[in-house]
Amino acid sequence: MANDKFTKDKFASDKFDYLLRLGDTALVLSQQLSKWCGKGPALEEDMALTNVALDLIGQARMWLSYAAEIEGAGRDEDQLAFLRDAHQFRNFLLVEQPNGSYADTLMRQFLFDSWHYFQLQALLQSSDQRIAEIAEKSLKEVTYHLRRSGDLVVRLGDGTELSRSKVQAAANALWPYTGEMFNADALDDAITATGIAPDPGTLRAAWLAHLAEIFAEATLTMPAPDAWMQKGGKQGVHTEHLGYLLAEMQFLQRAYPGAQW
Repeated sequence: MANDKFTKDKFASDKFDYLLRLGDTALVLSQQLSKWCGKGPALEEDMALTNVALDLIGQARMWLSYAAEIEGAGRDEDQLAFLRDAHQFRNFLLVEQPNGSYADTLMRQFLFDSWHYFQLQALLQSSDQRIAEIAEKSLKEVTYHLRRSGDLVVRLGDGTELSRSKVQAAANALWPYTGEMFNADALDDAITATGIAPDPGTLRAAWLAHLAEIFAEATLTMPAPDAWMQKGGKQGVHTEHLGYLLAEMQFLQRAYPGAQW
């Protein structure tokens, strides 16, 4: 009986941690994109990017709500979002990188959207029905996200000399932060073994193929797939950028605990 309880608790703990990875990544990227609201290069693009941010915050809420239920500690999605410190976040390093120029933001979005699309497709087959349902709902939005970011990368890459140089520089700078999306750790192995999620490494070939297609159309040079990669975000080891982002995002809740509109 003791072993059965340990196994059950470990399974719940692993699922909770995995849901944090999904929820935190969507939450942090949504916060980054929201900073562009009212500052986009054109009204239509300003509205489109804001809508992507809203989609991601909705997805983050679904993932974190489920994580809170699994944890069973009385916390809800708001407490998970606003009352954890940086080392407790499990988002990819890629999404916490600064917005930079619009080329930086769009390249970051494209690299993430390409992974996100194939990840959600795979999660449709999750052994956890709730995860499969969230993936199905999210995939409809992310399909649009991917088409939009890919089109814009092509427009910038195959545009002026200046726009091409900016988006190429963005690709080169952000590339080292893409590796951890596909590198499995002990948690990934445990989750894969239960059928909840795919082995992250199995998504890489499709991701690279899609990137190669878009980079070629955009007349951009794709960085080497075997380049050295950063890691740590999934384990709570982050860049300094996340601390600044959370300080802004969490200020109101930290300053006035439990405040309601």
